[in-house]
Amino acid sequence: MPILQVEGLSHSYGDRAVLRNLSLEIAAGESVALLGPNGSGKSTLLRLVAGLLAPTSGRVTLDGSPAAAGRSEVGIVFQDPRLLPWRTVLRNVTLPLELAGEPLVTARPTAAAALTRVGAGELLERNPAEISGGERGRAALARAMVRTPSLLLLDEPFAALDAITRARLDDELPELVAGAATLLVTHDVAEALLVADRVLMLGADGAIALEVPGLRSIPPVERRAALLSPDGATRQARLYAALDQVAHA
Repeated sequence: MPILQVEGLSHSYGDRAVLRNLSLEIAAGESVALLGPNGSGKSTLLRLVAGLLAPTSGRVTLDGSPAAAGRSEVGIVFQDPRLLPWRTVLRNVTLPLELAGEPLVTARPTAAAALTRVGAGELLERNPAEISGGERGRAALARAMVRTPSLLLLDEPFAALDAITRARLDDELPELVAGAATLLVTHDVAEALLVADRVLMLGADGAIALEVPGLRSIPPVERRAALLSPDGATRQARLYAALDQVAHA
């Protein structure tokens, strides 16, 4: 059974429909990127999957049961890292464990291990205001992963970073997620191809309009070269053409 099943999903804000009869599946450990113009419903889909919104129609199931807010199987990273400024980086990452009732004495080493896994092990006692945007992004990812979710929802998590830091995290992300399935919302075609097994384009009708294979299965040291190869250029061209068509539909 897929980790995520979305079946006939539609959602409207008042009279404005943003998703219409959308269906998709994500297998355990699979990475899927979602492209589409502003207002196409990408972030809405993530919130529906997370159980933060109720669909107008259709259904979302995780591991065979309905989506619901607060499930431990799901981790979320937003575009804004949303770190609590009055907590250290470590205590930001312990927060999901504390809310689940875990004692701080065991939550601290678990959080420290999550930070080490994403390359932020030296930041434990720093405050969010004292670290860079890339470091805050790593801390937010560690917080989302600290309960070992089977599905990560990533809503443009690196969009506000400088180009070099963003490229570094794009290169590292497929390995950083430690086997979790991922659904990444992004506006960046190259980022989508680099981090995903499949790249989906949301069409003007609110359903999936195009699917293109990603480059995630290629060894890390070869992904950037593959992106610039004739085959990589063809994949990018297909996605840019579809994005332009959807944006002007």
